[in-house]
Amino acid sequence: MLTLVNGVRKLVSAITISTGAADAGKIPALDSEGKLDVSMLPDTTETPDIIMASEAISAGSFVNIFEDSGTASIRMADNSNTRPGEGFIKEAVASGETVAVYPLGTVNAALSGLTIGSRYYLGTTGQIVTTPLDPNTNDGKIHQYVGKAKSATELMTIQEDYTQL
Repeated sequence: MLTLVNGVRKLVSAITISTGAADAGKIPALDSEGKLDVSMLPDTTETPDIIMASEAISAGSFVNIFEDSGTASIRMADNSNTRPGEGFIKEAVASGETVAVYPLGTVNAALSGLTIGSRYYLGTTGQIVTTPLDPNTNDGKIHQYVGKAKSATELMTIQEDYTQL
């Protein structure tokens, strides 16, 4: 692509993935599927719901929303006991306290040790893993793709239904 840089014409390449502010002003290109990568799209500004925790939960954990004596509560999402991830929290919370629960489809920036570009799936106790469950050896568990890492600390979550194995 031909562009002007400080008044001088310059040939530049378009990018298919954005790493954030460092790519400001660069020209986007479609990926191999003919679509813009989700890293090119703005983070949503959805307002979180304030919900009481039924157990202590660490920051960045994926949570399951459930009914507890007529009131919405959260607990750790878990692929081993059919508690799908329905949101995540950015701050640690103690049992009986309220916390902001962010919906899937937004960026979870309360994580660490992620591998950029890797796909992540719901694991146990609110955590995520890079290896999907094998349906042949995980009968009764749930498979849920939760997102793709855009940095070592940020997961672009996706709102996708789970599959019971």
